[in-house]
Amino acid sequence: MAEPPAVTPADLLRWAEALAGIARTGLGFTESLYEQERFEEVLRIAADIRYAAIDEVAAADQVEEWRASVGLGVPGYATPKTAVGAVVGNDAGEILLVKRAGSGVWLYPTGWADIGYSPSEVAVKEVLEETGIEAEPVSLIGVFDGMRLGFHQVPLYSLVFYCKMTGGTLKAHPLETEDVGFFSRDSLPEPLAGAARWVDLAFAAIQGRQVGCVFDPPRTPPWRGEPS
Repeated sequence: MAEPPAVTPADLLRWAEALAGIARTGLGFTESLYEQERFEEVLRIAADIRYAAIDEVAAADQVEEWRASVGLGVPGYATPKTAVGAVVGNDAGEILLVKRAGSGVWLYPTGWADIGYSPSEVAVKEVLEETGIEAEPVSLIGVFDGMRLGFHQVPLYSLVFYCKMTGGTLKAHPLETEDVGFFSRDSLPEPLAGAARWVDLAFAAIQGRQVGCVFDPPRTPPWRGEPS
């Protein structure tokens, strides 16, 4: 019998967030005191697992943060947040990148989805706000699980659009970005966030070679398997 794969911090983090989501959703729907106590216990266990994975937030503080986010009924159903990103190319075949304030890493323009906007509208808005560039969405090229991309602070799904530049002038947002610019494939800045996952996809779209939308393949089984 083959040895089971080793458990990694990423595995622990994913399991902790999944358990916490189940518990928070249960707290949002149940009126049973018994069930509430059981879900609270699940939150405490999930917080211990999360702390063991990344040693970021004390378990007791994490429980309080999760507990404070519990809503009632459908609004209390815990789901990943949605981020929207935009791969923008210019006529020279270069990609638009921003240097994120605080972290100092480079990435395509991206931000949280806003209520009242469609995903493509968020993409256009984020590009303009963060870079001063006007863009037109062409196609959805990627749908990713943020945890597989290495983002662990907030569970999220990332929708990535390919957009064409239509106007504007480069101007970094004074609060969100330290720098902005267009870059060719052989002159990308460092450090790039999650480059291995999106650089090839981005330039394939800019060069007109990307067909369809890329997404994370299912794992078999979901909790311990590798992507198919």
